[in-house]
Amino acid sequence: MPLPEHDASVGHSFALDVDGTVISEITELSGLRLGQDVVEFKSTSSDGGYVVRPVPGRPRGGELTLVRPQRGGNSFEGWIADVRATRGGGGGSAAAVVVFDADGTPIKRYRLVAATPKHLEVSTITGGGTGVLNEKLVLTYEAVEVE
Repeated sequence: MPLPEHDASVGHSFALDVDGTVISEITELSGLRLGQDVVEFKSTSSDGGYVVRPVPGRPRGGELTLVRPQRGGNSFEGWIADVRATRGGGGGSAAAVVVFDADGTPIKRYRLVAATPKHLEVSTITGGGTGVLNEKLVLTYEAVEVE
């Protein structure tokens, strides 16, 4: 089987848009899932028979993990500080994962309903090393909607 002319998975990059602030240079993204509960709906048919049907239930939330190199910016820390200071009671932020093609054009947005940062982790730091210092943000969301 021949390969397609254009491999759509090559060259993608990601950004996180939180309340209008775009956090770019995300190198890894995991845990983005569109899901819902399935509920059994029980009813009686017109001829008196018992009918059980699966129907879509509530959207299912989850956790999203984002990794990016630390370059001196404080976007993740700023969001966490903002949530602690002003929205500690819940509600979450208006957030979206933006997918860009190789040319930098946005091709897809995944809106995260009620996104809230859970924790921020800095990669292992070794003195004198030449590795890149990464930060990993884990956030929770109530649902994902494709825009």
